This record gives sequence, structure tokens and C-alpha cells, in this order.
Amino acid sequence: MVGVLIRMRLLLSKRALRNGWQGVTFVLGIVVGLVFALITAVLIGFSVRDGDVSRAITVAATVYGVWTLGWLCGPVLIGSSDETVQPEHLRLLPLSNRQLATGLLAASFAGAAPVVNLIAFGGLIVLAAQLSWAATLVAAVGVVLQLVFVVLLSRVMLAWVGAAMRSRRGKDIGVLLAGLLGLAYYPASWLLSHISVLQDVPPAAATALRWLPFGWAPAAVEAAAQGNWLIALLGILGLAALSLGLWQAWSVLLARRLATPMNSTAGTSGAGLLSRVRQTGPTGAVAIKELHAWWRDSRRRATLVPILVVGIMMPVFPVFQGGSSGGVPFAGVTSALFAALAGANLYGYDGTAVWQTLVTPGAARADVRGRLLAMLVVIGVPTLLVTLILPGALGRWGMYPWVLSLHAAALGTGVCSALILSVIAPYPMPPRTGNPFSGSGNPGCAKALIQVAMVFGQMFAVLPVLIILIIGRLTDLKLIEWLALPVGIALGITAALLGARLAEQRLATQGPELLEAVRAR
Repeated sequence: MVGVLIRMRLLLSKRALRNGWQGVTFVLGIVVGLVFALITAVLIGFSVRDGDVSRAITVAATVYGVWTLGWLCGPVLIGSSDETVQPEHLRLLPLSNRQLATGLLAASFAGAAPVVNLIAFGGLIVLAAQLSWAATLVAAVGVVLQLVFVVLLSRVMLAWVGAAMRSRRGKDIGVLLAGLLGLAYYPASWLLSHISVLQDVPPAAATALRWLPFGWAPAAVEAAAQGNWLIALLGILGLAALSLGLWQAWSVLLARRLATPMNSTAGTSGAGLLSRVRQTGPTGAVAIKELHAWWRDSRRRATLVPILVVGIMMPVFPVFQGGSSGGVPFAGVTSALFAALAGANLYGYDGTAVWQTLVTPGAARADVRGRLLAMLVVIGVPTLLVTLILPGALGRWGMYPWVLSLHAAALGTGVCSALILSVIAPYPMPPRTGNPFSGSGNPGCAKALIQVAMVFGQMFAVLPVLIILIIGRLTDLKLIEWLALPVGIALGITAALLGARLAEQRLATQGPELLEAVRAR
């Protein structure tokens, strides 16, 4: 069974290489991953300087921590996890939970990512070879166990978050955890900064790194080099036991996943505030439908909430690193600026159901404007609350004209970008599975570059508001600063209406091309 799943995984990966831009993106990802893996291996393998083995082990543990955090936050940040072989397709086979977990784990190691990570982790063997043969033996075993650990840790965490997001009570906790996982980027960047500038990690942090699971393999190598076999064996056996526990947890989560319908959206049945809103006309009906989709579809929440949380924490997290708190009041602005990217593939979520809009006369206008209203509610309400609360809570009352005017402009331009991207760069979504993070699709290089360009376009679009604010600050005239608020509101409304108009025209004139673009291959 294991061999069959491995061959299936390799066959599906080979087929993906022939799928146009998806294949190009896949190859580029492998090349970039290999480059970083080789850099990591060299950094670890030749980190011994002036005979300071302890510092080299700390560097190895630090880099191992960065790669482990990458396995945790990577699928959340990019909204995708690799599930080439999906458990739902094996639902009817006479396999126990442990057998299925074993087969899927073996298939997971048949991809390119584990090979890249094995090369990166292999730097520890090069380091150990400079110490002793015993340390080299321990390093070889530790590298394999470290790879098994990070793969299982990623699978268990995503499976647990996905299970929470499919349950009615745990969906809010699940999406919040998904957003917090995305914040793992910040400790990873902190760890990298201490290596990139060739500074020593602080002693307290170095000790903590050895005690954390991703530091057990380097610590075991250090102990073996010193002849302390008890510590070395504890590190190796600890990794093995932890991996075994993760494998058991994954088998339980797989059983729960297979017991849940594949098309479950983990939402309410319609009883609630939205069901009491009166649907006035086609635009209102589309807006209510979209609000239901944002609330009930786990894939949409898995895309929106991490971006929303990371956007809020971007100006907040530097404070914990000893930086300035001047950017904290702008948390709502940055969140509104980036959260709109979650709606950059609105028609991709609908898939071929778009044909109903295309064949209904005059439906394009109501469809686009209904989606616009829903996005203004979904993104605008939480980011506006953050914008209203933070300056007052920090006692920075003079920042209100800045944050309110920039928020209005950022929200309008962000929704404008989302609507335009949804019609000029749509891409198909894979079939719904039990894991909401495996359903983000692959836009390809060209469409991803368009998305990046639109983000920079949003930043340039808010420059008029920023210029007025700067003039008001330089002249010390509060009236000029508050003048930026109506300008920001006008700019946001104009941008949103312009985006709706362009999206409506594109949908009406090139609807068949859009339908072909979102059709699942």
C-alpha cells in the first residue's frame, strides 16, 4: 500500500510539471529551495570558528528552528498545503487509521520539499564530521528524525486547525490560530537576523534553543562529541518519541477528517443576523450570499484571517523587539491594505457556477456590486474597529486624522484591486477537501506578479492623502490634517466604484474567457 501511494504521488507530481505555468512555478520553487538548502547546509557545516563548537551548535539549532517555523507558518502564509494524494480519495479502502497515516506519511517524503529539507539539515552531518565519528553517526540519525519531525508537525498542526475550522464551536479559534501561525514569520526573522550579521545568539536564547525539539538533534551531536552519551541518546530518543506521538495524533485527526463530509462548510444553517437582513433587489441578494460564503466557507476564512491578523500585527510586533511604537496606530490601515488580497480570486471560489451570472441578462452589474458591498463589510468592519480603538487606547489622539483618512483610502483601493484581480487574473480552485489550507489553488507566475503589482499600486494610490497629512504636520495645522479625511473617503469611494465598473465591463465582455480560466483542470 505504501509503495502504491508513493508511485501515485510521483505520477501526480510528474503530471503537474506538464501543466503550463504551474509546472514552471513548481520547477522555480524547487530551484529556489535548493539554493536556500545549500546555503543552509554550508552555514551549518562550516560554522565552527576558532574551535568554538558550542557556537556552531547554537547556529545549527537556530537554523533548524527557522526551517521548523517555515513548515508551520508557510502553508498558512501562502494559504496552501501540499496534498497531492488526498485522504478523502482513500475513504472507501479497507485501511485502518494507522495504515492510512503511515502510507500518507511515506507519500509525503516522495516530494521535492522533503529532499530540499534533507539537504538543508544535512549540514549538521558536515559539522559533526569535523568533531568525531560518534558525533557523525548521531548526526545522521538526528537529521532523518528531524525531517520526520517537521513533516509530521506540519501535518498535525494543519489537520488540527482544519478540524477546528470545520466545527461550529471551534471555527473562530481555528481561524485565529491560523492567523497566529502566520506570525511565526517574526521569530523566524529574529533568528535569521542573528545569523545574517554573524552575531552570537544571546546565552539565554542559546540555552532555550537546545531545549526546544528542533534543537535536540544539534544538542545530541554536541553531547556525542563530548562523550556524554546519555544526553545524546536522550536527544535522539526524544525526537523519535515525539515523532511517534505526532504520527498517532495525525492518525486520529485523519479519522475525524474522513468522518466529516467533504463539502462541509462549518457554518450556521442560516439562522442568525444575516438571515434577518432583508434582501432588497439583486445586489442585496448577492451581498447576503457573499457574506454567508465568507462566514461559512472554511477556505475563504483560511485565506482571509491569516492575512488580516498578520496585517494587524505587522506594525505591532516590532514593539516587542524593542522598536518604536509609532506604527501601532496604523495597524488597521496595514490590515485593510493587505486583507483585500484575500478577495483577489472571488470568481475562482465560485468556479463554473459563474455561468449562471453570464447567462442572466444584466446580472453582471448586481453581481459585482454585491461582492463589493460584502467585501466592504468583511474587511472594513474589523479593520475600522482596530483603527478607531488603537490611537485612543494608546493616548495618541492626534493620530486620528492620519489613521482614519489612510484607512478609508486603503480600504477603497484594496477592494478595487480585489475586484479587478478577480476578473483579469482568476485561477481555478482545487476540489474542496477536509483541509481548508489545501484549497488555495495556484495562480501561476504571471498572475502572481499581477497581484504584487496591484499591491504596489494601492500604496501609490494613497499618496495624495499622505501628502496632505504631511503638509498639515509640517505646518502644524490640524485643520489641514483633518482635510485629509474627506479626501481619503472620496478617494476610497472613487477607487471602489472604478474597480466595480471595470470588473463589470470585463465580466460582461469577456465572461466566457473568465469561465474557462476558473474551470478546474
